[in-house]
Amino acid sequence: MLHALSRFGRRRTLRGGAAFAVVLGLLLWWVLPIGDAEPSGSLTFSTGVHSGVYQRYGQRLERALAKDMPKVSIRLQNSEGSQQNVERVATGKADFTIATADAVATYLQSGKPGAERLRGCVRLYDDYVQLIVPRDSDVRGIADLRGKRVGVGQKGSGVLLVADRLMKAAGLAPTADITPVHAGIDTMPQRLADGRLDAFFWSGGLPTAAVQNLSEKFAIRLVPLAAPVISELQAAGGSTRYYRSAVMPADAYHDAQQGQAVQTVAVSNLLITTDRTDPLTTEAFTRTVIDSRDRIGREVHSAQLVDLRTAIYTDPLPLHEGAKRYYRSAKP
Repeated sequence: MLHALSRFGRRRTLRGGAAFAVVLGLLLWWVLPIGDAEPSGSLTFSTGVHSGVYQRYGQRLERALAKDMPKVSIRLQNSEGSQQNVERVATGKADFTIATADAVATYLQSGKPGAERLRGCVRLYDDYVQLIVPRDSDVRGIADLRGKRVGVGQKGSGVLLVADRLMKAAGLAPTADITPVHAGIDTMPQRLADGRLDAFFWSGGLPTAAVQNLSEKFAIRLVPLAAPVISELQAAGGSTRYYRSAVMPADAYHDAQQGQAVQTVAVSNLLITTDRTDPLTTEAFTRTVIDSRDRIGREVHSAQLVDLRTAIYTDPLPLHEGAKRYYRSAKP
């Protein structure tokens, strides 16, 4: 009898031990990551021209990503702007970038290599088109640029894309009626101050530091974009539907605007990648962009305008699966 009871006790002990092991295993599964639960490896982030908003934003985002994704090595790569950025990501030369919605749509509509693989992560902030002239210039509208030396952005930039379209909408031939100068925001302000340019186009967040700095040492003026020109621009269809009429606040550039709001065109910026990027990395990257908004915004004002409520709208691109996962987890 005692022997039977002993065997029964051992069986119960074994069953209890097995149950405890199962429970412990479940707890460990819940608490500890199984496999590689955080992103690792390396990625390239294509930014923009030196001193432009893309580059300044990218530098600060890199710091936030290094903290949030410690197993990922991040390389920043300067670029000429949106058009080059889209091409780099689409063809696998970069993993993430920022580009304007019109540049993305143009790439898609052209059917260029890798276009079908492009995916959206975050709608960021808006770029405002800025036409800048010396304060005593006789240029009062885009049509007055005829015969002038005009900075139109680098050849791979979104600035060039919208500048050419605006000039055509105003009745100018971009390569015949002006002398186009292909330069970036890193050199155009000084060229204007030195008298080597009569005007230059810029498309960027407000305020752009390079324009702000120019306004503090040289008398400049922002030329309004007239409503008929904007209407003509939008009427072209296709990717021009991503342009919308906007107003630069009177305090965007205090010295340049002298209390006057300026009519212009705005277009949204998108954080983009491709379906080659794994969901885990994309989810983490998207989370950092949203979470670092205020911290980066203290140095790059445009970053403050990233809004979780609108970030999901990355038209003309579908959301990447990793970005979808983040927005589902962030939903209140």
